[in-house]
Amino acid sequence: MNPGMNLGTGRAATLLRFALVGAAVAGSYVLLYLAFQAAGLDRAAANALAFALAVVLQYLGQARLTYRRRLADGGQIGRFALMIGCGFATSALVTGILGPRLGLSDALSAAAVALLLPVQNFLLMTLWVFSRQNLPGAQAR
Repeated sequence: MNPGMNLGTGRAATLLRFALVGAAVAGSYVLLYLAFQAAGLDRAAANALAFALAVVLQYLGQARLTYRRRLADGGQIGRFALMIGCGFATSALVTGILGPRLGLSDALSAAAVALLLPVQNFLLMTLWVFSRQNLPGAQAR
């Protein structure tokens, strides 16, 4: 068996874990966004609250399950926070500007965010946030 395809530790396993955690986070975001709108919040407030709650799930799941990193790592948390800022900008752009201008329903705008953010986040998490190069002692190797 090719070690790069080992479903326990290889790239395929990382991608599978990322997808499973991501699907749970994306589904949570969409449901929360729509529920907050149904409760009377405007698009911006619904997006901000749904996004904030999904972020907690995302950090916990991706750090521990996908990348198997410690949760209490200041540098990692800082990089994750910057990645989240990029994600928030993307979600606000789609739900607050692009979706309404294109005549998309709120549900379709939220679904677009749920499809875009996993791609953006996988790249940032793999190459930067949880990169093995950022582990303690990695520079000494």
